[in-house]
Amino acid sequence: MTLAEPSLRPDRLDTLIACPHCDCLHTLASVPVGATARCSRCHSVLLSPRRGAIATIVSLAFGALILMISAVSFPFLEIEASGISSAASVIDAVTAFAEASGMMAPLSAIVGALIILLPVGRLVGIIYALGPLAMGRQPAAHAGLAFRVAMRLRPWAMAEIFILGVAVALVKIVGLASVEFGSAFWAFVGLVLLIAAKDTMICERSIWRILARK
Repeated sequence: MTLAEPSLRPDRLDTLIACPHCDCLHTLASVPVGATARCSRCHSVLLSPRRGAIATIVSLAFGALILMISAVSFPFLEIEASGISSAASVIDAVTAFAEASGMMAPLSAIVGALIILLPVGRLVGIIYALGPLAMGRQPAAHAGLAFRVAMRLRPWAMAEIFILGVAVALVKIVGLASVEFGSAFWAFVGLVLLIAAKDTMICERSIWRILARK
Protein backbone atom coordinates (compact mmCIF):
# COMPACT_ATOMS: atom_id res chain seq x y z
CA MET A 1 0.00 0.00 0.00
CA THR A 2 1.11 3.57 -0.73
CA LEU A 3 0.46 6.37 1.75
CA ALA A 4 -1.00 9.57 0.38
CA GLU A 5 0.59 12.97 0.83
CA PRO A 6 -1.35 14.94 3.48
CA SER A 7 -2.45 18.53 3.72
CA LEU A 8 -0.41 20.37 6.36
CA ARG A 9 -2.62 21.26 9.31
CA PRO A 10 -1.13 22.43 12.62
CA ASP A 11 -3.49 20.22 14.62
CA ARG A 12 -2.41 17.07 12.77
CA LEU A 13 1.38 17.37 12.79
CA ASP A 14 1.70 14.43 15.18
CA THR A 15 0.01 12.18 12.60
CA LEU A 16 2.63 12.81 9.90
CA ILE A 17 5.43 10.51 8.82
CA ALA A 18 8.36 11.61 6.65
CA CYS A 19 10.07 9.40 4.09
CA PRO A 20 13.70 8.89 5.19
CA HIS A 21 14.90 9.09 1.59
CA CYS A 22 12.99 11.93 -0.10
CA ASP A 23 11.43 13.68 2.98
CA CYS A 24 7.95 13.43 1.51
CA LEU A 25 5.31 13.79 4.27
CA HIS A 26 2.49 11.28 4.64
CA THR A 27 -0.40 10.74 7.01
CA LEU A 28 0.45 8.07 9.56
CA ALA A 29 -2.03 5.34 8.66
CA SER A 30 -2.82 2.03 10.31
CA VAL A 31 -0.84 -0.59 8.40
CA PRO A 32 -2.12 -4.19 8.72
CA VAL A 33 0.31 -6.88 9.84
CA GLY A 34 1.98 -8.36 6.79
CA ALA A 35 1.38 -5.29 4.63
CA THR A 36 3.98 -2.76 3.54
CA ALA A 37 3.43 1.01 3.38
CA ARG A 38 5.52 2.79 0.74
CA CYS A 39 6.27 6.41 -0.05
CA SER A 40 4.00 7.85 -2.74
CA ARG A 41 6.94 9.70 -4.31
CA CYS A 42 9.97 7.37 -4.26
CA HIS A 43 8.23 4.13 -3.17
CA SER A 44 10.65 3.51 -0.31
CA VAL A 45 9.37 1.32 2.53
CA LEU A 46 7.94 3.39 5.40
CA LEU A 47 6.25 0.75 7.54
CA SER A 48 6.40 -3.02 7.29
CA PRO A 49 4.96 -4.72 10.39
CA ARG A 50 5.35 -8.50 10.53
CA ARG A 51 3.61 -11.00 12.80
CA GLY A 52 5.94 -12.27 15.50
CA ALA A 53 8.74 -10.00 14.28
CA ILE A 54 9.77 -8.80 17.75
CA ALA A 55 10.11 -12.33 19.13
CA THR A 56 12.12 -13.33 16.06
CA ILE A 57 14.41 -10.29 16.38
CA VAL A 58 15.07 -11.00 20.06
CA SER A 59 15.76 -14.68 19.34
CA LEU A 60 18.21 -13.82 16.57
CA ALA A 61 19.94 -11.23 18.75
CA PHE A 62 20.24 -13.69 21.64
CA GLY A 63 21.64 -16.37 19.33
CA ALA A 64 24.13 -13.89 17.87
CA LEU A 65 25.24 -12.90 21.37
CA ILE A 66 25.94 -16.55 22.25
CA LEU A 67 27.93 -17.00 19.03
CA MET A 68 29.93 -13.84 19.80
CA ILE A 69 30.92 -15.32 23.16
CA SER A 70 31.99 -18.51 21.38
CA ALA A 71 33.85 -16.56 18.69
CA VAL A 72 36.10 -14.81 21.21
CA SER A 73 36.61 -17.88 23.40
CA PHE A 74 37.96 -20.45 20.93
CA PRO A 75 40.72 -20.57 18.27
CA PHE A 76 39.88 -18.71 15.08
CA LEU A 77 42.53 -19.90 12.61
CA GLU A 78 45.50 -22.27 12.65
CA ILE A 79 48.26 -21.70 10.10
CA GLU A 80 51.01 -24.21 9.37
CA ALA A 81 54.04 -23.58 7.17
CA SER A 82 57.38 -25.41 6.98
CA GLY A 83 56.42 -27.59 9.93
CA ILE A 84 55.68 -24.62 12.16
CA SER A 85 52.08 -24.06 13.23
CA SER A 86 50.44 -21.13 14.95
CA ALA A 87 46.88 -20.68 16.23
CA ALA A 88 45.21 -17.32 16.64
CA SER A 89 41.96 -16.19 18.21
CA VAL A 90 39.89 -13.07 17.69
CA ILE A 91 41.42 -11.64 20.86
CA ASP A 92 44.87 -12.25 19.39
CA ALA A 93 43.87 -10.26 16.30
CA VAL A 94 42.65 -7.42 18.49
CA THR A 95 45.74 -7.32 20.69
CA ALA A 96 48.23 -7.70 17.83
CA PHE A 97 48.45 -3.94 17.37
CA ALA A 98 49.09 -3.44 21.09
CA GLU A 99 52.47 -5.11 20.71
CA ALA A 100 53.53 -2.47 18.20
CA SER A 101 54.98 0.82 19.31
CA GLY A 102 54.02 4.33 18.35
CA MET A 103 50.66 5.22 16.85
CA MET A 104 49.75 1.61 15.94
CA ALA A 105 48.99 0.61 19.54
CA PRO A 106 45.64 2.50 19.80
CA LEU A 107 44.38 0.45 16.85
CA SER A 108 43.85 -2.44 19.27
CA ALA A 109 41.16 -0.47 21.10
CA ILE A 110 39.57 0.62 17.83
CA VAL A 111 39.54 -2.89 16.34
CA GLY A 112 38.22 -4.38 19.57
CA ALA A 113 35.43 -1.81 19.73
CA LEU A 114 34.40 -2.23 16.10
CA ILE A 115 34.35 -6.03 15.92
CA ILE A 116 33.48 -7.00 19.50
CA LEU A 117 32.26 -4.26 21.86
CA LEU A 118 29.93 -2.36 19.52
CA PRO A 119 28.26 -5.49 18.05
CA VAL A 120 27.76 -6.81 21.59
CA GLY A 121 26.39 -3.42 22.68
CA ARG A 122 23.90 -3.46 19.80
CA LEU A 123 22.73 -6.98 20.62
CA VAL A 124 22.36 -6.24 24.34
CA GLY A 125 20.48 -3.00 23.59
CA ILE A 126 18.03 -4.76 21.28
CA ILE A 127 17.45 -7.59 23.75
CA TYR A 128 16.93 -5.10 26.58
CA ALA A 129 14.54 -2.92 24.57
CA LEU A 130 12.48 -5.64 22.87
CA GLY A 131 12.84 -8.64 25.20
CA PRO A 132 9.94 -7.67 27.50
CA LEU A 133 7.74 -6.93 24.46
CA ALA A 134 8.49 -10.38 23.03
CA MET A 135 7.22 -11.88 26.32
CA GLY A 136 4.08 -9.74 26.28
CA ARG A 137 5.24 -7.41 29.05
CA GLN A 138 5.67 -3.67 29.32
CA PRO A 139 9.00 -2.26 28.05
CA ALA A 140 11.82 -1.92 30.56
CA ALA A 141 12.87 1.50 31.80
CA HIS A 142 14.65 3.53 29.10
CA ALA A 143 13.81 0.92 26.45
CA GLY A 144 13.45 3.69 23.87
CA LEU A 145 16.93 5.01 24.64
CA ALA A 146 18.45 1.52 24.42
CA PHE A 147 16.78 0.89 21.05
CA ARG A 148 17.86 4.30 19.73
CA VAL A 149 21.48 3.68 20.72
CA ALA A 150 21.39 0.20 19.17
CA MET A 151 20.17 1.65 15.88
CA ARG A 152 22.76 4.44 15.92
CA LEU A 153 25.56 1.93 16.48
CA ARG A 154 24.61 -0.08 13.40
CA PRO A 155 27.05 1.62 10.95
CA TRP A 156 29.91 1.22 13.43
CA ALA A 157 29.44 -2.45 14.39
CA MET A 158 31.68 -4.12 11.81
CA ALA A 159 31.75 -7.83 12.60
CA GLU A 160 30.89 -8.62 8.97
CA ILE A 161 33.73 -6.37 7.75
CA PHE A 162 36.12 -8.40 9.89
CA ILE A 163 35.03 -11.63 8.21
CA LEU A 164 35.42 -9.99 4.79
CA GLY A 165 38.94 -8.86 5.71
CA VAL A 166 39.81 -12.38 6.88
CA ALA A 167 38.55 -13.81 3.58
CA VAL A 168 40.72 -11.40 1.60
CA ALA A 169 43.76 -12.25 3.73
CA LEU A 170 43.18 -15.99 3.30
CA VAL A 171 43.16 -15.63 -0.48
CA LYS A 172 46.65 -14.13 -0.27
CA ILE A 173 48.21 -16.66 2.12
CA VAL A 174 46.48 -19.91 1.10
CA GLY A 175 49.25 -20.65 -1.39
CA LEU A 176 51.98 -20.07 1.19
CA ALA A 177 50.70 -22.01 4.17
CA SER A 178 48.15 -24.57 5.25
CA VAL A 179 45.16 -22.92 6.89
CA GLU A 180 42.61 -24.63 9.13
CA PHE A 181 39.46 -22.94 10.41
CA GLY A 182 38.83 -23.09 14.11
CA SER A 183 35.44 -23.32 15.80
CA ALA A 184 35.52 -19.56 16.43
CA PHE A 185 35.66 -18.92 12.67
CA TRP A 186 32.40 -20.78 12.08
CA ALA A 187 30.87 -19.12 15.13
CA PHE A 188 31.77 -15.75 13.64
CA VAL A 189 30.27 -16.71 10.28
CA GLY A 190 27.06 -17.77 12.03
CA LEU A 191 27.13 -14.54 14.03
CA VAL A 192 27.30 -12.44 10.86
CA LEU A 193 24.42 -14.38 9.29
CA LEU A 194 22.23 -13.97 12.38
CA ILE A 195 22.98 -10.25 12.56
CA ALA A 196 22.07 -9.85 8.88
CA ALA A 197 18.80 -11.75 9.39
CA LYS A 198 17.99 -9.67 12.48
CA ASP A 199 18.61 -6.38 10.69
CA THR A 200 16.43 -7.52 7.80
CA MET A 201 13.57 -8.24 10.22
CA ILE A 202 13.74 -4.85 11.93
CA CYS A 203 11.21 -2.25 10.81
CA GLU A 204 12.42 0.64 12.94
CA ARG A 205 9.33 2.82 12.54
CA SER A 206 6.97 -0.04 13.42
CA ILE A 207 8.96 -0.74 16.59
CA TRP A 208 8.92 2.93 17.55
CA ARG A 209 5.13 2.94 17.16
CA ILE A 210 4.85 -0.08 19.46
CA LEU A 211 7.15 1.48 22.07
CA ALA A 212 5.19 4.73 21.92
CA ARG A 213 1.91 2.93 22.68
CA LYS A 214 3.27 1.15 25.77
